Amino acid sequence: MLTRILIGLALAVIGAVIVIKTNKLYEWFGSIDWADRNLGAGGSRLIYRVVGVSISLIGFMWATNLWTPFLRATIGEWLNLNPKNDYEYYLEQ
Repeated sequence: MLTRILIGLALAVIGAVIVIKTNKLYEWFGSIDWADRNLGAGGSRLIYRVVGVSISLIGFMWATNLWTPFLRATIGEWLNLNPKNDYEYYLEQ
């Protein structure tokens, strides 16, 4: 349990650093042509920030053990993470 919390908090910190240091990442990796073309000026920085926020959210979900419930609630049916039991299947027929 402690490892899960530490890994989750590390991911959250990494995501926060990506958001805070967006300009430095932009200098290191350059612009993303697709983002600048489709999102307008500053699209590359926006993508870097979205990635950072996403990593932070994943880290917080990991640390609080909400990752699996989140996946089940959002894309569970698509990935068949919410299998119905035989009784519920029988009632649908």
